[in-house]
Amino acid sequence: MSWAEWFAAQRSAREAAGLHRTLRPRAADDDLIDLANNDYLGLSGHPAVRRAAAEAALVWGAGAGASRLVTGTTTLHAELERELAGFTGREAALVFSTGYHANLSAVTALADRDTLIVSDAHVHASLIDAARLSRAAVRVVPHNDVTAVRDALAAAGGRRALVLTESIFSVLGDAAPLAELAETCADHGALLVVDEAHGLGVAGDGGRGLLHGLGLNDHPHVVMTATLSKSLGAMGGAVLGSAALTDHLVNRARPFIFDTGLAPAPTAGALAALRILRGQPGLPSRIHERGAELADRLHVPRSAGAVLSVPMPSPQVALAAQAGALAAGVRVGCFRPPSVPDGVSRLRITTHAGLDEESWERAIGVVARVAEEHRQLV
Repeated sequence: MSWAEWFAAQRSAREAAGLHRTLRPRAADDDLIDLANNDYLGLSGHPAVRRAAAEAALVWGAGAGASRLVTGTTTLHAELERELAGFTGREAALVFSTGYHANLSAVTALADRDTLIVSDAHVHASLIDAARLSRAAVRVVPHNDVTAVRDALAAAGGRRALVLTESIFSVLGDAAPLAELAETCADHGALLVVDEAHGLGVAGDGGRGLLHGLGLNDHPHVVMTATLSKSLGAMGGAVLGSAALTDHLVNRARPFIFDTGLAPAPTAGALAALRILRGQPGLPSRIHERGAELADRLHVPRSAGAVLSVPMPSPQVALAAQAGALAAGVRVGCFRPPSVPDGVSRLRITTHAGLDEESWERAIGVVARVAEEHRQLV
């Protein structure tokens, strides 16, 4: 079979299963109500954030110019790292070009062939890939099963161990039992790596994250990762923990060492968004108020974060429901295998704090109608 034939066969199989994906560019003047993006607090378009990003590009240029260890670290990076650490209650922070790179770096720099990784079955693809690249032994345990984690660590046989989880999971929107996991890791000398991508700006006091909300921000057995592309409305990622941890990552994390630094514009944009969040600690509460309203309208469990998950009978029905919402002027997400850990296709709907009341009411009316119509299909 030629490569052209193989590509055609692969596409045909995806299309038959309702799993083919295409890129859909959006215009700057797109007037759809967007409940699919991850700009939870609406800060990406905030005038102060836009201004900071634009000014940084004018001052520093379009890119960082080099890796962080060469000349790609600017004073903007240092400010953002210092303020992120202070906001979340960690000793130090290290900023990366993406949240994906942050997770790859944290895991691959901490684990090797002599390490055991215990991974929740629902963690993000970046943590799954990181575990594979680390060459460590990997034990995948059932979702949010502390007993299974404890049993796996007890059988580690003296190896260093990492436990991987998210604070708030991106598909189901449920929270991890972080207090119990941190205690379990401390009992076995393991490190708990917590991805706060969906917790930062949403959970905890003033959006400081679920770890901070549970008093685990300075726990010696907890490492935090995060993205700057969701609640902070920019792009990039971060690993937060002890100064010894970030020093180790600077010297050993290949995705950090060999990657060009985060560009000045998103660095400054994330910093401006963080300062807005710090000055308006009530912003995250709007997410939870609207999320509760939407969950009740859709008859689905309330989320611990900003994402609601609406199960659909099949990938094809999920796509049809997404198209129905789009035709009515509302963009929603559509999760299908392999993006969902349990194989169930879903509409993924983001609760946005930045929408005005009229747009919000219109959007949830459309989503409730479309979801109800399509959930009845078989």
